[in-house]
Amino acid sequence: MTATALSTPGPRPEAEGERTIRVRIRRSGEGLDEFVVRASDPVTVLDLLRQIQTRHDPSLAFRYSCRVAMCGTCGVRVDGRSKLACRTVLEPDVDHVEIAPLAGLPVVRDLIVDTRPFWAEWARVTPWFVPGDESAPERIPVGSREDGLVDGALGCISCGACYSTCEVARHGSDYLGPAALNRALALIADPRDGAARKRLEVVGGRGGVDRCHYVGGCTSACPVGLDPSRSIVELRRLRLAGRG
Repeated sequence: MTATALSTPGPRPEAEGERTIRVRIRRSGEGLDEFVVRASDPVTVLDLLRQIQTRHDPSLAFRYSCRVAMCGTCGVRVDGRSKLACRTVLEPDVDHVEIAPLAGLPVVRDLIVDTRPFWAEWARVTPWFVPGDESAPERIPVGSREDGLVDGALGCISCGACYSTCEVARHGSDYLGPAALNRALALIADPRDGAARKRLEVVGGRGGVDRCHYVGGCTSACPVGLDPSRSIVELRRLRLAGRG
């Protein structure tokens, strides 16, 4: 592992309310680069990256779009944990941080990863609603078990944080991964959808729920508070019960 010479922002004195943060960034093919950034609280990881790109190194590559944890594009590892850069606020006593690309996905450049493996697994579960036949109900009864399962699995922003955290998914296996399985539950549990049996065959087959080690890292990594671990447990229960 190598590191470039320390980059400094110049002679400007630290203003009142600012603090100095040493930011180490894992660069593609270049080891670690270290920068000294001056920031005022509250400061997010995305704030640091934008300041570095603007004031220190315009060649730094990373993704972001909405900046409000809706698009899911700014996923990175912060001190080894999969996070959204826009939503990760540094505590006031933190004076150093290390940022790296998401694990388990090929690095394109710096902090940008190729998400095609993630989307390939997502596509395997038929992640869109398929209208049922005439016997399908028009709506899900509010407060029913199905309503709870569907509602609890919705809201995924497809950021890949859970996929990157999952040791099984990120080591080149054919495991569907927690995001795809969570999406599968949201649709299988919906009595209005007509593709539940097809999805149950997929999640119960090779690379499905039986590959999960139930560590729970996917749930702890989810930036929007979903519980993919619970979804996987529910999928196993539905498969064993012959739902669909």
